[in-house]
Parts: sequence; structure tokens; C-alpha cells
Amino acid sequence: MGLEWMAWTWQTATFFIMIAVFLIGMSIWEMARPGGDPRTGVLGLDTTRGDRLFISLLTSAYIHLAWLGLATGPLWIATIISVVVAIAIFKWV
Repeated sequence: MGLEWMAWTWQTATFFIMIAVFLIGMSIWEMARPGGDPRTGVLGLDTTRGDRLFISLLTSAYIHLAWLGLATGPLWIATIISVVVAIAIFKWV
């Protein structure tokens, strides 16, 4: 199939499926309640909920990369940290 070089584990598949679920959920939320009420958070930026989702996804990727490079514990700890950070981003950014 041509994808043998990729490390498609169930964790990798779950990661990409969850990103798709978040994007679909955000699209449905935007259709139900358009606008997203832009607000200025601690960074001083005007952000909508789509912006906050994007920042959360980028932050999650960086947390996981840093965890893989610097920590020796299981990766699910980085996932928990990412979820907590994403909640904080949606609340305060």
C-alpha cells in the first residue's frame, strides 16, 4: 500500500482521529453558534475558539515532542499535560 515506512500504531491512529474529531466538532459548533465571540486573553491577542483550538493543537504537539526528547516516562503523561494546557488555553487565552 506504500505506507509501510510509517509507524502506524493504534496510538498514532488515535492521535489523528482525535484531531479530526476536534475539527469536525468545532465546525459543528461554529454552524450552531456562529462567531465564537472573539476575546482578548492573557497573550493580548484577540482570539476566537478556532484560534484557541489551533493554539491548543500546536502546544500539544510541542509538549509531546519535548516529552519524547527530554523525559523518560510514558507518553500518556504528556497527553494529560496537553489536555490540562488545552483547557487553560480555552479558558484564559
